[in-house]
Amino acid sequence: MSHSDAIVFFGAIGDLAYKQIFPALQALVKRHTLDIPIIGVAKAGWTLDQLRVRARQSVAQHCGVDKGAFAKLSALLQYVDGDYREPGTYTQLRKRPGRALRPLHYLAIPPSMFATVADGLAQAECAAEARVVVQKPFGRDPKSARELKPRTNSRLSGDDP
Repeated sequence: MSHSDAIVFFGAIGDLAYKQIFPALQALVKRHTLDIPIIGVAKAGWTLDQLRVRARQSVAQHCGVDKGAFAKLSALLQYVDGDYREPGTYTQLRKRPGRALRPLHYLAIPPSMFATVADGLAQAECAAEARVVVQKPFGRDPKSARELKPRTNSRLSGDDP
């Protein structure tokens, strides 16, 4: 299986991104294992510069800023501001990774939005060769997790539910 050539993370301004994703991304950059576009997606009315400030605050609080690694992370970082329910968000997203053919879509969002984002990715043809990673919890309980799994798989593959 080929490696992903971009990381797209939904929930870029959320608590999970602040506490875990930005520190993890800086650590990967520091280890020289991450050198691909990183696209944060959220609906906040923010700019890329505001997202970079949040990322810097995050790593400062949670792991310490490594000047070289953070500078590289900051250069890799891109931002799409948009509503997960709007097709235009996915149109913007499709243009962002540039030549990325196999992006990794990381859903650090509420479980109630998983199917919405999976649908948006599939409809905008952002998921053909992509990977989608769902941040736990997956559903509210075992029953809702089982219900989400087939729906998500069918939407990403382009099949009707």
